[in-house]
Amino acid sequence: MVLSLDMYASAGVGVLALLLGMFFTRKIPFLKRFCIPAPVSGGLVVSLLTLLLYSVSGVECRFDGTVKELCMMLFFTSVGFQSNLKVLRRGGRPLLVMVGLVAVLIVAQNLISVGIARGLGLDALFGMAAGSIPMSGGHGTSGGFSPLLEQLGLPGASSITMAAATFGLVAGSLLGGPLGEMLIRRHRLSEQSAPADVVTSVETTESQEKGSGTFRDHLRGACVLVIAMALGTGLSKLLALTGITFPTYFGALLTACAMRNLFGLSPRWEKELSIGEVVSIGDICLQLFLGMAMASLRLWELASLALPLTLILLAQVAFMAFYGALVAFPLLGRSYDGAVLVSGLCGFGLGATPNAMANMSAVCYKYRYAVNPFIIVPIIGAMFVDLINTGVVTLFLNLIH
Repeated sequence: MVLSLDMYASAGVGVLALLLGMFFTRKIPFLKRFCIPAPVSGGLVVSLLTLLLYSVSGVECRFDGTVKELCMMLFFTSVGFQSNLKVLRRGGRPLLVMVGLVAVLIVAQNLISVGIARGLGLDALFGMAAGSIPMSGGHGTSGGFSPLLEQLGLPGASSITMAAATFGLVAGSLLGGPLGEMLIRRHRLSEQSAPADVVTSVETTESQEKGSGTFRDHLRGACVLVIAMALGTGLSKLLALTGITFPTYFGALLTACAMRNLFGLSPRWEKELSIGEVVSIGDICLQLFLGMAMASLRLWELASLALPLTLILLAQVAFMAFYGALVAFPLLGRSYDGAVLVSGLCGFGLGATPNAMANMSAVCYKYRYAVNPFIIVPIIGAMFVDLINTGVVTLFLNLIH
């Protein structure tokens, strides 16, 4: 028996999942400690309930994805507006090194997952679903690429990528802080701070600023997002003529990036974009998108894939530890800043930028504040990870399919 929910009911269930997750985050310290997003925890509970319903009574819940897709497009369009090339000067050489490390990491994650999947006799698309899409991309990119993976022939892609992304969030938080602390202690890079010197909060760059303007500012930000999304649709159609498979949001993301940097040539024009409000609207859409995506997971499709998925994810964590300690740390100069950056690399290499910031804050809390890492990591998280990941994944998908 199939229980079909229309777009309004599906959106309502997603919002309930988000509100439930917000309640969990306030009441359960573990979720806040490991930066588990509210829609992930709440949505997982809802998906477990639908699994129970399916297992006990055979009723399968099917959700309409119209509102979810709209929220996804708005979020990735807002990501494009955060790609401000002028801020690249702030990072210097360490920023360029980190960008290179991220690019190599993303390629390696896909090679590892596809290699293991093929070694186990599984479709290479399954490997992609447990590669950089959920690892470096997190839940947002997982939701963006899942429909494409299913279209290419991988059933249950959404459940696989979301499960892997949730695992990555926890693993990235568990690995990053201890690894950075171990490097600092082993190489004697800093003494532990006295309580009075401990850093208790960190100011981040504009990539995490929230709009606090008037209704007019928010309206202008919403209009800018819709215009970029509309223009991006045309660009996506042109890209499709190349015969290369791109995710649906790619055109909008590129259009937003171009608009941000063209308008950025003039401070007066740049102000008209209402970037703070654009970021806020994008964040809201991400939360709603994740709530709907997590609530609609078909967890029963994971049963036969649990073992190979676990093997791939454990291999990803092991590689991340090896890569951070033996590759990234030496290239970053074997310094205190380098160790802090490694902890951040583990955060968004297995989870998301908030995990990276939390990892670095935990390390600095024990030792001392490091300025450059808290400039570099938000820039990379906002401007580079999604762009590089989308390009690499698109290349892999076109090569293996």
